[in-house]
Amino acid sequence: MTEKKTVGIVGARGHTGAELIRLVAGHPRFELAFVSSRELDGQPVSAHVPEYTGGLRYANIPAPELASHAADACILALPNGHAAACVDSLVAAGADPVIVDLSADHRFDDDWYYGLPELTRNRYAGQKHIANPGCYASAMQFAIAPVRDLVDGPVQCFGVSGYSGAGTTPSDRNDVDKLRGNLMPYALVDHLHEREVSRQSGLAIEFMPHVAPHFRGLTVTANVHLREPATLEAVRARYAGRYGDEPLLRIGDDAPWVSRIAGRHGAEVGGFTLSEDGRRLVVVATLDNLLKGAATQAMQNLNLAFGFPETEGIPVES
Repeated sequence: MTEKKTVGIVGARGHTGAELIRLVAGHPRFELAFVSSRELDGQPVSAHVPEYTGGLRYANIPAPELASHAADACILALPNGHAAACVDSLVAAGADPVIVDLSADHRFDDDWYYGLPELTRNRYAGQKHIANPGCYASAMQFAIAPVRDLVDGPVQCFGVSGYSGAGTTPSDRNDVDKLRGNLMPYALVDHLHEREVSRQSGLAIEFMPHVAPHFRGLTVTANVHLREPATLEAVRARYAGRYGDEPLLRIGDDAPWVSRIAGRHGAEVGGFTLSEDGRRLVVVATLDNLLKGAATQAMQNLNLAFGFPETEGIPVES
């Protein structure tokens, strides 16, 4: 049997950290080397993530000590602004693991591979530093990419996410009482994901995010103005041609529902609607922000980095 590759996770207490542990634990060619969490230091991983059945315990590993914990890959599931210190420490110590950064710290760095496999795998050339895209940014790009060359002017994207996207640190955006019966808008201009998608697509993106009372899953409704009239048949053909062979992307005529994507590893795109003159297209994309928007995508990128089949260890629904 081939020796398994070892994976360490930094920032393992959060919702995404738990999903990463589940995926690594269930992968036939990966095993956990360490899981770092300040708050859970010393506690058994299995007590928090029952899918993991080994004896590993959470450890509080400061960034300067990260290089002393050997692993073939290191996943950084940290808030924005905290990943760079870990990377700097690993590089300074001469450690050379594959690094997958789930924060935004390196999404704007040309020295890092931007890992949205369905759209960027042809850019992968063995880079060991991988920037995992944002959850909203992934959904927006899935909604827009097949018609990118037809876009005329800014693309407006209305987004709604479950409150797990706000993380575990208490705030208005994950306060269940404040969210009950509510839709909470925030960062309505210059959102980080707006800039991320603008950079990756070369288009002007106008993004308006909101938080809803459900826990997980997000939806993006993209309003796209086209340079020339299109037909629904031509639009559907573009999306089917672009995504038809992608195991984690599903295309449908009806607008996808968040409740049907929650807990699943793929994304759905549909609800194609055209104005009477054929020059305004509306598209809806959904995905689970903790899975395809974070942990599942990280697993795709790890598989890619180690030369494994891209969806190995990821439950793929037919």
